[in-house]
Amino acid sequence: MTVRLLLALGLVSVLSACSTAPVVKPAELPGFKPVAQLTHVWDANIGKAGGYIFSPASDGESAYAAGSDGQIVKLDLASGRELWRIDTGKPLSAGVGVGEGLVLVGTPKGEVLAFKAADGAPVWNARLGGEILVAPYAADKVVAARTLEGKVWLLEADTGKVRWSNSHTLPALIDREQSDLLVRQSGVFVGYPGGRLVLLALNNGAPVWESAVSLPKGATELERMSDVTGLLALDEHQVCAAAFQGRVACFDRDTGNLNWAREVSSTKGVSMDEKQAYVADEHGRLFAYDTIRGVNSWKQDKLLDRKLSSPTGIAGRFIAVGDFEGQVHLLSVEDGSFAARAATDGSEIRGESLPLRSGVVVQTANGAVVAFRVSGIGDQGSAK
Repeated sequence: MTVRLLLALGLVSVLSACSTAPVVKPAELPGFKPVAQLTHVWDANIGKAGGYIFSPASDGESAYAAGSDGQIVKLDLASGRELWRIDTGKPLSAGVGVGEGLVLVGTPKGEVLAFKAADGAPVWNARLGGEILVAPYAADKVVAARTLEGKVWLLEADTGKVRWSNSHTLPALIDREQSDLLVRQSGVFVGYPGGRLVLLALNNGAPVWESAVSLPKGATELERMSDVTGLLALDEHQVCAAAFQGRVACFDRDTGNLNWAREVSSTKGVSMDEKQAYVADEHGRLFAYDTIRGVNSWKQDKLLDRKLSSPTGIAGRFIAVGDFEGQVHLLSVEDGSFAARAATDGSEIRGESLPLRSGVVVQTANGAVVAFRVSGIGDQGSAK
């Protein structure tokens, strides 16, 4: 049983059954013949995650990262040169979101802090209440944010003024790893504890549709946990999500009608390219599914229980995942075979990696932000 922090609407539930669960030994690093190369390009340090999950983000020219002690940094994508660094003066629990000329972070006390991407100057501070564990999402002149108690907020990007908020009833126990938010003209896509995926209207926050990624099963509250967590994946036709102790499922993005679903338990969500959807299950098995019919294309099971991060696609040829030892694994999208591997600082890569045209940027629990170039694709002169 995966031991995650469980919440009873804000109260931590300590379950004795979980504390006696057997210790699972992670798989040894598998040997393979490299067919690509992960070359270290640059690195920086932003400070430890402190029990939270932080991920780097980009506006196409620069990378941004944050740490739990309140630091935010802007780095040149090509060289890693520090362009600015600010101290927010507050502990942080989520970040970073980048868009609409803003860099956005969240705090344990429910504040969304917005800064100018150009120079790090403060723009606004929105007090939402409730711990923020997911990076705010900025697009189409708005910022979407969520708080742990089940509330989604939409803010004006230029002022931080609340446009609307929407509350969702939560089950008794929830996973602290929540789903990301996606903002499009059709609305805000959000996954909830209890296995629900919802599209909220952009103008007023009313549900446009609500669909079941998975249905809770079992006799106990722990067995019935089935939370949508991690990455949501979107293309022109469908949106895909994954649930802990549930399924990976794809839905028509306009109607919410189910296109296909497969039984797999994941806390890291789904990534997708033009042909396949990728998901890492709770035990470190990686799956690829055809995006149209959901046919399983391949499975890679040689990274069992290495606490994999969310899969990240690179240039349509590779999938990158990090693990609990800070290793970055590069796999072929064709068959899931290993293509390359590189080390970081030895601490866990928990969040989402930042895909580049010819590389990837990862952030570790100890605060290292590391850029790698993948040989043989794209620009050979920079990480971009």
